[in-house]
Amino acid sequence: MDESQLITPSRIARAHEAFVADRANIVAKNAVSAADVRQAARAPEAAALATTVFDVQLEQGDVTNQLHSGRCWMFASLNTMRFRVMKKLGLKTFELSQAYPLFWDKYERANWFFENIIATAHEPLTSREVAYLLDAPMGDGGQWDMFRAIVKKYGVVPKEAMPETYASSHTAHMNGYLTRWLRAGAKQLRELLAQGGTAEEAEAKKAELLEGAYRILAICLGEPPKTFEVRIRNDKNELKAQGTYTPQAFFAEFVGMELDDYVSLISAPTSDKPFMRSYTVKFLGNVREAGGVRYANLPIASLKRAAVAQLKDGLPVWFGCDVGQASLGADGIMDQAAVATDELFGLPIETGLDRAARLDYGESLMTHAMTFQGVNLDAAGNPTRWRVENSWGDDRGKKGYDIMSDAWFDEYVYQVVVDKKYLTDEERAVLDTEPVELAPWDPMGSLAR
Repeated sequence: MDESQLITPSRIARAHEAFVADRANIVAKNAVSAADVRQAARAPEAAALATTVFDVQLEQGDVTNQLHSGRCWMFASLNTMRFRVMKKLGLKTFELSQAYPLFWDKYERANWFFENIIATAHEPLTSREVAYLLDAPMGDGGQWDMFRAIVKKYGVVPKEAMPETYASSHTAHMNGYLTRWLRAGAKQLRELLAQGGTAEEAEAKKAELLEGAYRILAICLGEPPKTFEVRIRNDKNELKAQGTYTPQAFFAEFVGMELDDYVSLISAPTSDKPFMRSYTVKFLGNVREAGGVRYANLPIASLKRAAVAQLKDGLPVWFGCDVGQASLGADGIMDQAAVATDELFGLPIETGLDRAARLDYGESLMTHAMTFQGVNLDAAGNPTRWRVENSWGDDRGKKGYDIMSDAWFDEYVYQVVVDKKYLTDEERAVLDTEPVELAPWDPMGSLAR
């Protein structure tokens, strides 16, 4: 065997000699031995630039907390909606139920999964697509288009109408049992069809399996209300809303958001996804009749321009990003300059791959959704820093808020959801084109958690 393929004593000796020859390596080793890598790489001068006062700054209610669940996409979506309720009724704070859409998303997702299992029943278990479907049929993550589909069908309710349960804020075990039920159901459906079962028989089996999924969800989360009583007072103790509502009627009266006007813009500069084209992702969705997700792939400058315009009009912006990259969670800072890892290791770790290469080589994808609540602008009107509302509680960051540099936006923000009126005519035309279907495992099919 060629020695160049092996880790040999001489190779180890050369690495050791190179390491100890540089004093900076010894200093870095000593620092990291007593602290987290990012804390050791923390640049205080850059961290000090994270202002909490913005040129455009929206005021939201109390910071929410998704706790031990992957519902950030729901929290971010509901935070954009509760903002409208608070503004309409003159409230300092208000929350919409996060358990309510969780129930309906998981129930609809069970149906979506079984339909995909039926559609791929002719393929072997070893096929990549079937393996993908069975890998994680019931996680928490999601996308804006999936949330929109849930709200259009089921509406929203105040948190008091369907409060949190232990399972809604600690979803791991509930998801585990649901996943086991779905996989067992997939086996039954595939075997039924392999033995010559009819479409009608498969539908009957699916109906039985869905009843089981409903039972698990109702036990863990409680049943969603069909109607509920509303009495909302503002901080002056004035009764601003009262009556009996359905979830759909509550949304229509108090949120009043034209959901179909809000579109998902992504910015993926990879060679397989030309800009100014629309895309969808195979198997990604929840509500069957709503279809899957749809994105317009635009240059990053278009995402920024639309987000700034919506913020200037007094409305927050849902966005998705790779939250774990180059960030200081305790400080609430998302800024490469604040985490000097290249200097710490003496290697181009942060700068070694550009945005496209990180997507192509599996280094980065969208992992988390939050809302923009403010932005700072330079003299030319270009953004310099962004105010970010998170859903991890108020005991981290700037009382639950993060500060994002515009340079971080350039590298790690992958999606924004804005009213299509903020797009140019050319950009809006992209939304009307037939979408290119991406593979289920494409990085643009990642789910915010």
